[in-house]
Amino acid sequence: MLVSSVIPPAGASDADTVAVGLIDGVPLSKEAPPELSALLDSGEARVTFRSLAVAHAQGKRWILVGLGKGDELTAERARVAAAVVHGRAVELRTLALCWQLPNAPTASEPAELAGALVEGTILADYRFDTFKSKSAGTAKEDADEGPRHLDRLIIAAAPEAGIGTEALERAVAAAALVADSVNAARDLQNRPGNDLTPTALGEEARRLGAEIDTLSVEVEDSSGLAARSMGAFAAVAQGSEQEPALITMHYKPATPPADGTPVLGLVGKAVTFDSGGISLKPGAKMWEMKFDMSGGAAVVQAMAAIARLALPIEVVAVVGATENLPSGRAVKPGDIVTATNGKTIEVNNTDAEGRMVLADCLCHAVSLGAERIVDLATLTGAVIVALGSTYAGAMSNDDEFAARVVGAGESTGEISWRLPLHSEYDDLVKGQFGDLNNAPEDRKAGTIVGAAFLSNFVGEVPWVHLDIAGTAWDLGRTYAPKGASGFGVRLLVELARSYC
Repeated sequence: MLVSSVIPPAGASDADTVAVGLIDGVPLSKEAPPELSALLDSGEARVTFRSLAVAHAQGKRWILVGLGKGDELTAERARVAAAVVHGRAVELRTLALCWQLPNAPTASEPAELAGALVEGTILADYRFDTFKSKSAGTAKEDADEGPRHLDRLIIAAAPEAGIGTEALERAVAAAALVADSVNAARDLQNRPGNDLTPTALGEEARRLGAEIDTLSVEVEDSSGLAARSMGAFAAVAQGSEQEPALITMHYKPATPPADGTPVLGLVGKAVTFDSGGISLKPGAKMWEMKFDMSGGAAVVQAMAAIARLALPIEVVAVVGATENLPSGRAVKPGDIVTATNGKTIEVNNTDAEGRMVLADCLCHAVSLGAERIVDLATLTGAVIVALGSTYAGAMSNDDEFAARVVGAGESTGEISWRLPLHSEYDDLVKGQFGDLNNAPEDRKAGTIVGAAFLSNFVGEVPWVHLDIAGTAWDLGRTYAPKGASGFGVRLLVELARSYC
């Protein structure tokens, strides 16, 4: 989708369809055609959030969408409204859609609203049909189906909207870049495990490194894990015939960061298929475990977005990619393995594999000089029980950094709820025969226990663990209802931006 911006009124653009948001108590602009006022007067068009009405005037279609009260119009509500409009626009066979940026006071600044409209539209336009055979229908059937995507999106801002040409262009371009990165992460998530192997994910990271001058990428296999004494990660990988991939990405900005800007570390779990290993999962919906690499996908694509935005902050990323399968070589319940920092781990349940992969990856991020670390992982089913698909679970050893991460999610609509990480939880992960137990038999505080385990591998570095098991797919948002959501890409980019 080609995305651009203009300052003249939306009606002056060459788009075939114009979207106008209706805010409670705010009249239509003077440039609006009288047909729109007629829809309002008749009650067909309403200010109620997400309500839709369509008019034809001045040789264009006009979609009127209710935005509610101005002081309630956040960026997230703008994303939802954009997705609702996108659905109607595609039904109308729109090729070029122009959004008129609201010119009334709202809960968000004009640049933030403009970016949210772009994000909501691009995310709603996403489809994953790579593995569907192409239709060989007749020309009439193809014509009846109509377009499934928009060709162009234009954001128009009248002078009274309070944003200049350059600021609008920057906001729109940045939002389009980030939204495209989210959709790229969704592509990775949606690919089946026989296609997106750990090696394939490593190849995608290498491709990005080759495209972006400021982004370096290294991918290591099982021999690399052995050389780094990553016994926890290697134990998970040994049951599969597929080679694991330790993916290290390093972004060094061309513009030096300001003094005091920390080196940000991003760590992602990327189990490209998780059967549970010897502790085999139930068969029902096991296919969804192709999504167990969602944290890694978000980290890979967030790194690409950060580099393409040229943000002045140094960022290192570590992604641990592997399959977790049962075989004669697979790690067994009761085995004891040693992580790269020397801590020994009793493997009481091979289906608690993500924390073992992350353990070594967190140690690696610390060794690379990360001064703030956030990890993303589809770690526990318990977080879905606790928070559903609305919030990710956040746990941290540092209040200031936790507030920054949670705040980045609030800004992007990728919200998280902080759960406690009390020292008493440490007792639950103590091992009987080794230092740590990867899956305590006492089924208490499952999500927090996962974080308590991981806290042993970050030392004193401020760290946040985000359990995204409930938000990584089937999110239920208007712009990402089913399948992969790409959750975390926008949050991580905003987190990096918050230091700039």
